Amino acid sequence: QVHLVESGGGLVQPGGSLRLSCAASGDIFSISTMGWYRQAPGKQRELVAAITDGGRTNYKDSAKGRFTLSRNNAKNTVYLQMNSLKPEDTAVYYCNADIKYRGLAWGQGTQVTVSS
Repeated sequence: QVHLVESGGGLVQPGGSLRLSCAASGDIFSISTMGWYRQAPGKQRELVAAITDGGRTNYKDSAKGRFTLSRNNAKNTVYLQMNSLKPEDTAVYYCNADIKYRGLAWGQGTQVTVSS
């Protein structure tokens, strides 16, 4: 069994920053892609950013230039640095990992609220 534990969400003012972390643990052989999705009330879950085990990244257009995704393969951990946050970034953020021989795993979600 695999567990993804997220941390770092919270309330921040517009223009502020937050850093989300997600650590995978359990029966893990290797992890290919890790990433973050988000879901705002009344909207579908969407990809925010993803990173391969080789370090190649992919960002949602609205995140480019503001968010930075990084990864520590030795710790099975991924980090999302979010700067210049906007009210429209408000959502529950979910960590995702594609684990070899195990399939996709999801975290429990962490709330990010951007409001003055």
